[in-house]
Amino acid sequence: MPMPMREGLGNDRLVWMYTQMARIREFEEHVKRTFLEHPGAMRGHTHLADGAEASIVGALATRHADDLAMPSYRCHAQPIVLGTPPRKMMAELYGRKDGLCKGFGGSMHLSDPVNHFPGTSGIVGQSIAHAAGAALTAQVKKTGQVVYCFFGDGAAKQGAFFETLNLSAVWKLPVVFILENNEYQAYTHISLEDANYMAGDPLSKKAAAFSIPGVTVDGTDPLKVYDEVGKAAARARAGEGPSLIESKFYRFSAHGNAITVPPAPTQFPEHEAVGVYGNKDEYKSARERDPNKLFRALLLRQGVLTEGDAKKIEDSARAEMDDAVAFALASPLPSPEEATNYVYA
Repeated sequence: MPMPMREGLGNDRLVWMYTQMARIREFEEHVKRTFLEHPGAMRGHTHLADGAEASIVGALATRHADDLAMPSYRCHAQPIVLGTPPRKMMAELYGRKDGLCKGFGGSMHLSDPVNHFPGTSGIVGQSIAHAAGAALTAQVKKTGQVVYCFFGDGAAKQGAFFETLNLSAVWKLPVVFILENNEYQAYTHISLEDANYMAGDPLSKKAAAFSIPGVTVDGTDPLKVYDEVGKAAARARAGEGPSLIESKFYRFSAHGNAITVPPAPTQFPEHEAVGVYGNKDEYKSARERDPNKLFRALLLRQGVLTEGDAKKIEDSARAEMDDAVAFALASPLPSPEEATNYVYA
């Protein structure tokens, strides 16, 4: 059977979606390999989004050219989709002068306003409030922009979540709240969260408290995400206010990587941090639902891609990220004299 037609999703766009998913996966895999191949090259924490590719790309495939994306500190994937050069992103993670923020921001504080990526915050839940501020600016200035706000299930228990959804609903702000339920809040499984930290399942039902639409979607399927986020974005664009989309998938990597010292080799079996949390059976089951593999298989079945096409996309993504790492390692570190630059207080 041919794939059902969706407005704006011809074959070229579907190939674009898979290409972005492959690029995200390779970027995150290259960040992981850094800890084994270049110990000490990155300092601080990185928060990876492997497993979230379908959710992120499916959502951003609905955006218009001027729309903004504002994720939390798990923020490498969105700028890749928006057009930020991976070289500059990788250099920023390595703390180098040629990075997006000249090496001062690191993994959690990326910013690329030119590509409609205003910036991120390392504070849990703050991207939610920041996105509402950006949406209010768009509303006041009548720019027609929609803000795509990404945050985790852990952030949905912060006061900023409830306060921001309330004001966004009252003011009918043009924002789509995308709650990424990746089954783990830091190192705690969602099943334990419900018992000890956060009530309500599905989490999308929290939208009802603010009289806005809320829906839960399979975040391993970029087309299902595209459909639901597309409706929410259209609603926001029409001046009808925000929506809450809960996108469910499994995070393949640990919450964050402490990189002041090299990790134990067993922490990254096959470069994947399953040893940090979860269990092998759970992880194996999740891998069978790997969004990249599922979407690749779908496009092959539908004749949108051939095996040769898919391999070219994957090889190109790998080469692009190899180049990004080489660029980052060759970039100089900021000098000690620059330490006080960009300090506001």
